[in-house]
Amino acid sequence: MEEGEFRAEDLDKVLRSNERQFARVGELQQTLGELIGRGEDEHGLVYVEYGSAGLRELKLHPKAMRLSSAELADLIKLVMADAAADLQRKVTEAMDAVFGDQNPMRYVDDPEGMLADMRSAESAYNRVYEDAMGELDKIRDRMEM
Repeated sequence: MEEGEFRAEDLDKVLRSNERQFARVGELQQTLGELIGRGEDEHGLVYVEYGSAGLRELKLHPKAMRLSSAELADLIKLVMADAAADLQRKVTEAMDAVFGDQNPMRYVDDPEGMLADMRSAESAYNRVYEDAMGELDKIRDRMEM
């Protein structure tokens, strides 16, 4: 068999892999809907739970009422940001479990990495295209004999 030639077993392997990946993506969707990010300030005055639909829980300790409205508002915003970051971390972990190195969430904090991967994919595409065109040229040459 020549280099670059596909076998039926290779195609079957790819199809089985894709089926497993789609099943895992379905599981991931359910898991993502159930994830909850949590945040709490260091003094336990504000507690927040944040889910896919937004704010799920906000608890204020009675001592929080001694803060000025501006201080309390700022504290709530900080704790909500912590809860959202916790949720994001959990989402990334869940997606890592399904996608591994191919997790699209890794690009959120690494746009340069995304560009490098895109350039690599473009290069691979160009190589495959050139190989395919070369094979088509060989076939055409054989047919013209």
